[in-house]
Amino acid sequence: MPVPNTFANATTSIPLSQLDNNFATPITIGNTAVQLGNTVTTLNNMTFANVTISSVATALPNNFLANSTATLGNTTVTLGSTTTSVGNLTLTNSTYTDYTESVVAIGTVTSSNTLSLTNGTVQTATLTASTACTFTMPTATAGKSFILLLKQAASTGNGSATFTGVKWGTAGAPTITATAGKMDILTFVSDGTNWYGSIAQGYTP
Repeated sequence: MPVPNTFANATTSIPLSQLDNNFATPITIGNTAVQLGNTVTTLNNMTFANVTISSVATALPNNFLANSTATLGNTTVTLGSTTTSVGNLTLTNSTYTDYTESVVAIGTVTSSNTLSLTNGTVQTATLTASTACTFTMPTATAGKSFILLLKQAASTGNGSATFTGVKWGTAGAPTITATAGKMDILTFVSDGTNWYGSIAQGYTP
């Protein structure tokens, strides 16, 4: 039987009309029909295994990825975004260089004040002249600590302070420096059951 078309000696493109029906039948890749001679730029519903991508013409949008976010502590971070705050994250064997603690300016206190560490672990407060202030401590949580910079009123002084639920050293609870304009620095650390306090006194801010 004569062969109507000879491929081996072909010197130009062979028209599809000279090929049998098998060559003219499209193949389906994913859900896209591809026919010989056509150009396809999009394929859908494809699963690739062991694929290496050497380069891409444009950045892949996040919606092309199965997972485009990561959760750090209680913060969700999207690929390509920037976050400056992450909460509830435990770091192990970490080194911190030139770090800054958040400072909370409580302002002038009167006869009572409840201390909170939510916004920072360095706190400043000024006593009202000739007024005794009772400070209520935060919940004792193991490993937590904070510093309180406690000042007297600039012109009068004679304010005093006590702290609920704090254990002090052998000298007992301190007497706050009464001189106007002076500042005492109180440091507190917790073991989860108690707060333990210490004091350095008589600073001039």
